[in-house]
Amino acid sequence: MKNIYLILFSFLFAISSFGQNGIKQIQKDVKYLASDKLQGRETGTKGEQMAADYLVERYKELGLIEKGTKGYVQDFSVKPKKNPHSKEVNEEAKEINGKNIVGLVDHQAKYTIVLGAHYDHLGKGAEGSLHAAKDGQIHNGADDNASGVALILGLAEELNGEKYNDFNYLFIAFSGEEKGLWGSNYYAKNPTVDLEEVNAMINFDMVGRLDTSKGLAINGVGTSTKWNEIIEKANTDNFKLITSESGVGPSDHTSFYLVDIPVLHFFTGQHSDYHKPSDDADKVNYEGIASIENMVLRLIEELDGSEEMDFQTTKQDSSTTPRFTVTLGVMPDYMFQGDGMRLDGVTDGRPASEAGFEQGDIVIQMGEYKVEGMQSYMEALSKFKKGDKALVKVKRGEELIESEVTF
Repeated sequence: MKNIYLILFSFLFAISSFGQNGIKQIQKDVKYLASDKLQGRETGTKGEQMAADYLVERYKELGLIEKGTKGYVQDFSVKPKKNPHSKEVNEEAKEINGKNIVGLVDHQAKYTIVLGAHYDHLGKGAEGSLHAAKDGQIHNGADDNASGVALILGLAEELNGEKYNDFNYLFIAFSGEEKGLWGSNYYAKNPTVDLEEVNAMINFDMVGRLDTSKGLAINGVGTSTKWNEIIEKANTDNFKLITSESGVGPSDHTSFYLVDIPVLHFFTGQHSDYHKPSDDADKVNYEGIASIENMVLRLIEELDGSEEMDFQTTKQDSSTTPRFTVTLGVMPDYMFQGDGMRLDGVTDGRPASEAGFEQGDIVIQMGEYKVEGMQSYMEALSKFKKGDKALVKVKRGEELIESEVTF
């Protein structure tokens, strides 16, 4: 009997040690990718090249098969647009070179699952920075998106074993996401595997800030009739799930949805360090990343490797995301499920701040346009141009506040 207890204790200890080792590796990956030496990993820079070199070495360690066009690397070049919301290319600008890092676990299965995360960020405050000072500080992007990259590296180690051999697994670390989904768009148009054999794409973007409420957003659940049931079965850790149906969003899963592949996007929510120099490795919840990784493994176990996932289009996806040239200068709360658009942060000196709006306020109307959620908020913004004024209505608790905003 004593020997049985010793064996059981040793078994449980081994599981515990393995889990701790996995968390330590996640932490190691995030700390390197979000270190100052990489200078914020802006696409086309030396810092991003250092990140790419690191990922190539990690892919080798994990035993992934090379699936780029040059080993693990898939090079691409893009000439920037005149501004992020313009369709017009800036012919005077130099081409920017990016690198997707692509590796495969080949179980000789019928179907493949793509697991992706972008590894680029904003450098020293490229377009997209919410740092008011604009003083060239390094934006390390620990949550956005060293966290997602560390998660797919952890999954690569687990999925390279016999337990999960119902599928092949393609791992892609995308470049150029912050510039406009450049890397994933290029891959979807220039795939290195047959996309007809891809059953699903799962994207991890900002998964490093799981809080005590265990709120976890999963977008894209409407892109297959099977997702909701599978997610429910996989959620044995009782995450507080916030789901949305749309396959279109500001991250790399969109590129795969647009070529008719069922997608999911995992996301732990916005925070006050988003797109600022303060998004550092010491603020990441590493145990939280590991718990999400375990949920994804359970989700994969629930998938049928012999059956093709059905694909369906989702509401409001027939048109592109509304283009707008003005902003309130706020950080939306993407985890909010009520009516309106709740402010998760307000940038000093920008229109919302000047109008007296505060974190926690819920925008319900802008001028004549009602705001029921993120989509209608973006549609409303698209109606205004620089210099326009509008009466904006927000709810603050039970109070209704109206204030004029100058865009």
